[in-house]
Amino acid sequence: MDSPTMESAAKKRDPPLLLVHGEEAAAAGVAAQAEVSPEGAGGEEEEEVVEEEEEEENAEKVAEEAAAEAERAEAEAAAARERAAQKQLLAIEELVYTERNYLRLLQLSTVTIRSNLQKLQPAPVNLEAMFLYIDEVIDVSGRLLSLLDQTLPSEPNFLHSLCDAFLSLRADMEMAYKEYLANYNNVTAQENSYKQKEPLWNEMVKVIKSSAPEVNGTSLTFFLVMPVQRIARYPLLLQTIQKHTDPQHPAYPVLEETAHAAVDLNCRINEYKRFREVADKYKKTETLTIKDKINRLNGHSIAKKTARLSQYIKHETGMVPKLKDEEFDALEGFFYVLEKGITDLHENVAAYLGHLQKFIGCRPEDQDLDMDSERAVVCYKEITAALRQWIYPTFERRLHTLVFKPLCTLRELLAGPRNLIRKRLDKLLDYELIEEKPSLSYEEQAVANTYRTINSLLLAELPQFNGTALQLLWGVLGAFSCLLRDLAADMEQLAAGYTQQLPHSFLEPSAFWEWAEGSVHEGAKKLESLCRSLQEELNAPIVQPLSPSSQKRLKVLTEKHGSGKIYQLTGHVVGSRDLDLTLQRGELVGVLSEMDTRGDRRRWLVDAGGPRGYVPASKLQRYHQVTKDPPPSPHLTSSMGGAEVRRHSYTTESHPVVTMALPCFQVFAGYDFTARSSHEVSLRAGEPVRVLEPHDKRGNPEWSLVEARGQRGYVPSNYLAVLPSVVAPPSAPYR
Repeated sequence: MDSPTMESAAKKRDPPLLLVHGEEAAAAGVAAQAEVSPEGAGGEEEEEVVEEEEEEENAEKVAEEAAAEAERAEAEAAAARERAAQKQLLAIEELVYTERNYLRLLQLSTVTIRSNLQKLQPAPVNLEAMFLYIDEVIDVSGRLLSLLDQTLPSEPNFLHSLCDAFLSLRADMEMAYKEYLANYNNVTAQENSYKQKEPLWNEMVKVIKSSAPEVNGTSLTFFLVMPVQRIARYPLLLQTIQKHTDPQHPAYPVLEETAHAAVDLNCRINEYKRFREVADKYKKTETLTIKDKINRLNGHSIAKKTARLSQYIKHETGMVPKLKDEEFDALEGFFYVLEKGITDLHENVAAYLGHLQKFIGCRPEDQDLDMDSERAVVCYKEITAALRQWIYPTFERRLHTLVFKPLCTLRELLAGPRNLIRKRLDKLLDYELIEEKPSLSYEEQAVANTYRTINSLLLAELPQFNGTALQLLWGVLGAFSCLLRDLAADMEQLAAGYTQQLPHSFLEPSAFWEWAEGSVHEGAKKLESLCRSLQEELNAPIVQPLSPSSQKRLKVLTEKHGSGKIYQLTGHVVGSRDLDLTLQRGELVGVLSEMDTRGDRRRWLVDAGGPRGYVPASKLQRYHQVTKDPPPSPHLTSSMGGAEVRRHSYTTESHPVVTMALPCFQVFAGYDFTARSSHEVSLRAGEPVRVLEPHDKRGNPEWSLVEARGQRGYVPSNYLAVLPSVVAPPSAPYR
């Protein structure tokens, strides 16, 4: 009890000591706190335990929540998978169902509707062209559907079956659909032509509605557009199935490949369709009149053609190097060689057919040759009749069907590639002008694209065309060889029945061919001689009496130009040039000049009794006027005192003056003679004749102009006989 009082007294007496005691007190407080710390540590531990328990409780709650979340996520994933599976199944069922319905409608249009439309009177023109290539589309669609029907859509391996079916038919689908889509523009054009004929179109609509009442279709394109739409839906349907398929699914890779294949298929079909449109545009052969060509001229076309011509001249002069494509140049060269061969063969076969038809039409065996008493001639006649009636007509018909018609078709097919090759050259010239430009306008880009399209099309299609055309050409040549072989076999079979009856049938082959060659040469010489005689016969002088108008013209021309300038036409003349005359055979003209103004002696200037002009000199011959009252048949005096009957050819020599003291002679026909043309006269042996001129108009003494029974004409001079007039005319042919 004292210490505090002492401490307080000390504090009052000595303040600094208070500070010391305060420090001690502080130290004592610290010590006191140190003594109390074990109890505080125990409280902190309790708090930590509480916190740990709370954390454990929170962790448990989090775990429970995570588990619940996982359960919810798993449930949602399962539900999503279920929904995806349902959507996948729906997409698969949609593909199968729409394919089945699509095939049913196509069959309905091609079978029922087409057959009903064909029953219309009159039937629509080119109806079959509307359904071109659709049978191939139906076939590939039916095959696809049959493969899909082998497995149910709900089965796990259906996706594999679907992908395998589509990939296996990919090439066939491309071939069928690309031709159909390329031809679809023609289908719409044909239907538009039907619509222009309202009565016909109304009947067609009635037939379509009655044939498919369950379908609201009013036109053919309602059905025929389905393949165009269907091929574009395949990628969408496959991509939809892929979208709802788990990437971990075993069929996912092949399904992805199938979807890409469907997209590529559409791209190739579109590219082919674009190529065909370009080809159809430029391969057509247009027949334009001069007026149409002038109407097409405008500033743009003139500038384009001028630029092409300038570029072409630069190529030919070497100013600008030409863009070369060795692959295309080889194809082009082969095409032109092939075209030349096909054209030449077509022309030769056409000429061969023409000669064969003329040969069949000529039937000398039907004429009475007055040789039926010879057995060999009868055999030859029967063989020739059989050849002309059965063997040659059959050969001609087969030749026309198997050789000529295919050649005509093949020649027509050459026009398309030829036009494309020419158009490629034009587009190449345009392309070279814009090739070096850094940037192209829209029109220039279109020009470049057109050239690339035509070039790619020719590089892809021309080898196939050349190969196919060559095969057809070889086929035609093979057919022609077979026809000739069959013809030879038929002729051999025909001649076999007459072998024993024909001469030279027992000769050895070498001797027979020697005889045959000699006979052919001999026959050719006789034929040539006959042709020459016929030509001379045709060019024989005209001895018909002149009409009153011709006599008047002759008188005028003679007075105007003299008798030495009078000529007669030996044939018809048709004027083909300026100042040329058109005259008939036998007309009389007066020659004014024996050449034209250019010194050409092949054209003479003549006076036709009014009009003047030029005629060919080869058609003119000098006119010899026949006297109306010629001297009687020569009455020859016989210095020998006797008259010898002889054959006589008259000449232009003058005869002695007839004296009454000497015996006279009369001319008779020594042999029968049959006139072969209008300027000859027929004679009977022993018939008296009156000689008007002892030669023809050319001075040839082998023919004489005579008058018998009031008719005038030429006869051979050696057919005439001279007898004394006191002797009665012979009653039999003179020998």
